[in-house]
Amino acid sequence: MKLDQISNYVFCDKRLNEFDLEVKLLPNPYYDYPFLIIKDFLSPTICDELIRSVKKEDDYIDAKIKKENYQNYTDKSIRKTKIYKLDDEYKYIYKKRFLEVQKQIEDYFSLALTISTKVQVLEYSKGSFYKAHSDDSNMIYKDEELIGFKNVAINRKLTTVLFATSCEDNEAFNTFSGGELVFNFLFNEKGEVIKYKPKAGEMIVFLSNPYFTHEVLEVKSGYRLSLVQWHDAIIS
Repeated sequence: MKLDQISNYVFCDKRLNEFDLEVKLLPNPYYDYPFLIIKDFLSPTICDELIRSVKKEDDYIDAKIKKENYQNYTDKSIRKTKIYKLDDEYKYIYKKRFLEVQKQIEDYFSLALTISTKVQVLEYSKGSFYKAHSDDSNMIYKDEELIGFKNVAINRKLTTVLFATSCEDNEAFNTFSGGELVFNFLFNEKGEVIKYKPKAGEMIVFLSNPYFTHEVLEVKSGYRLSLVQWHDAIIS
């Protein structure tokens, strides 16, 4: 596989630069990484309280797959996870904290955030997963070969994912095994695909375009809880 360097320590599949992508935005190539990790977005105590709050609720829907014009459908062979609503108490905590880090995010990606979606609370229990996808585009295949992307969510410029649980090989209350976040077209200096194992309270921020196509590997055990939001933006 041929790779192109996009930051100090990260390379992308060369095909991405050859595709006629509708959105080709990338961060500053002199950064160490093309994504931003905010390690202390929420405290461990707040994360544990949030987990307990969600576990009390039975009001959820099965997560869907996006199509053009925001027409969505359910396909559990591609995505198996549940969506919960965020309680007002935690909406306030999340929004207050997000406003504190918003400038850091905007400076990192050289953009100005405008409209954001509602926060989705995503629960991945044992056996849950989400196969490779781009947050703003559908992947186009011909004869089982990827030939490009079709933008179907033009208002998604930036993705934020906050983790309330940690990826660890133990059976603590707030941990899970498996369930890593994999960036399918991004690789490290050794040519290994970028695989992110989050800690509770961390937020990862990345652009929503095809360069950051990603998947959630199947959860082997434990409880994976994340808060996901998509943001429109004015690009500097």
